[in-house]
Amino acid sequence: MADDSTPPPPTSEMSKTIISDTPTSSLPLARFSKRVPIANILSRPDGGASLAGQTVIVGGWVRTGRMQGHNTFAFLEITDGSCSANLQVMVDASVYDLTRLVHTGTSVSLSGTLKTPPEGTRQKIELKVDKVLELGPADPATYPLPKTRLTLEFLRDRLHLRPRTNLISAVSRIRNELAYATHVFLQEHGFLYLHTPIITTSDCEGAGEMFQVTTLINEAERVEKELKENPPPSEADIEAAKLVVQEKGDAVKKLKEDKASKEKIKAAVTVLSKAKEDLAKLEERANLKPGLPQKDGKIDYSQDFFARQAFLTVSGQLQAESFACALGSVYTFGPTFRAENSHTSRHLAEFWMLEPEMAFADLEDDMNLAEAYVQFVSQRLLDKCLDDMELMVKFVDKTAIDRLKMVASTPFVRITYTDAVKKLQEVTDKKFENKVEWGIDLATEHERYLSEVLFKKPVIVYDYPKDIKAFYMRLNDDGKTVAAMDVLVPKVGELVGGSQREERYDVLCKRIVDMGLPLETYEWYLDLRRYGTVKHCGFGLGFERLILFATGIDNIRDVIPFPRYPGRADL
Repeated sequence: MADDSTPPPPTSEMSKTIISDTPTSSLPLARFSKRVPIANILSRPDGGASLAGQTVIVGGWVRTGRMQGHNTFAFLEITDGSCSANLQVMVDASVYDLTRLVHTGTSVSLSGTLKTPPEGTRQKIELKVDKVLELGPADPATYPLPKTRLTLEFLRDRLHLRPRTNLISAVSRIRNELAYATHVFLQEHGFLYLHTPIITTSDCEGAGEMFQVTTLINEAERVEKELKENPPPSEADIEAAKLVVQEKGDAVKKLKEDKASKEKIKAAVTVLSKAKEDLAKLEERANLKPGLPQKDGKIDYSQDFFARQAFLTVSGQLQAESFACALGSVYTFGPTFRAENSHTSRHLAEFWMLEPEMAFADLEDDMNLAEAYVQFVSQRLLDKCLDDMELMVKFVDKTAIDRLKMVASTPFVRITYTDAVKKLQEVTDKKFENKVEWGIDLATEHERYLSEVLFKKPVIVYDYPKDIKAFYMRLNDDGKTVAAMDVLVPKVGELVGGSQREERYDVLCKRIVDMGLPLETYEWYLDLRRYGTVKHCGFGLGFERLILFATGIDNIRDVIPFPRYPGRADL
């Protein structure tokens, strides 16, 4: 128990007074806050040593805390998420009750002076605390993230707290930088950012693995509950209501024949209208049926919210094409969905896709764009997130930084699908699980062998067999292949999938029919070929795969904030 000399817990009112009286530092503050981000202190070339003597306010969460000197002072390691490093903080017992400060997970707002620590210590600078401005306690008996090293599987069951770990916070900063770099690259190259719909009636991939959007189930449940609580009227109830309507109608007719006053006739008409309304309600309730609405033995989607079947999008590409065919170069960057019941480390039900689309451009232009983009974002991480990448090297993948350097500076190999298959068939030092033959969709083991072993650099494979690619890809003159390309990189295999789009109306119609897709669904898409058709191309990049490539993390569930996969949609 603290004695009477222990400072009381801070209140928001106290905090306002303290903050206003605290000298401000010359260091850049967090925007719209009075605190200095820890990155502004520690991410300097000298590790912050030159800042000794400056008074600052910092805020963060305690990673570790320990009392020393017979409990006369405590050292805290705090983080605020602005960088991978922790700021060491020293607090005297005369400043605050140390037993409330040292627990992992506790949040603190502290005012103090930056000091040079004793020689021989790892830190270049530490904070000597003068005042504790705010404190959010964390009960050590129940806090679910112990100080021991935690597995990524363990953290997936604690999604709301896992950003507090070193690894996930670093992944979050890397993800942020890759997203920002994506916008920078495309904006600087004249692309317009486009928001394509999440709800769609088009299946871009033609695979049918889509989440359906419907209100029919909710409506069916509502009707079932309604019928249970208030059973539908019987035929006798309806006949009785019809008799009432007839009686009231006869009464109105009689009043008119007798030339009654307008007031009496008006009152009788009102009663008749009410009787008709009651009959209509009874007949409507009598027509209520449990279950989904049916028509010709099938679900009647004309009664659904959109009056037709609708789905969560698997791609914004088709909609992006319509804008590219008017604005030139556009890109969409947002969530996409696949209802694929897969539990592998490479699949998510909800993930982010980058999809640029260019008019007046062909397959070679598409390959050039993809290569330039991947090289740009790789270099960007080296320039902006080196500390976090070093953490990946230390805890995840020793080759992560070397891989980024290689990809950022090395021209990509370009090879046709046919030649790639030949080279894989000639391999003698490895037995593939999936047989290599012309016409197959290359498996991850094939893709990684090409990029990691055979060429030891990124590889662009192009001109794939038409039967394994989507309907919208341009048919080549050989009639067997399409102008498609995949960018293969070490660690993940396929990172980018793109193509020149089929701009010829007749050819596109035949491809849609051959794929077993309904032409009427794609009438709007065909309009782009009917009216001012243009050569155009684009690609899709799974953003989470890009993060896997950069970090070396093995499971895609660990590089998205809130993963969705079969059986799991937490938070």
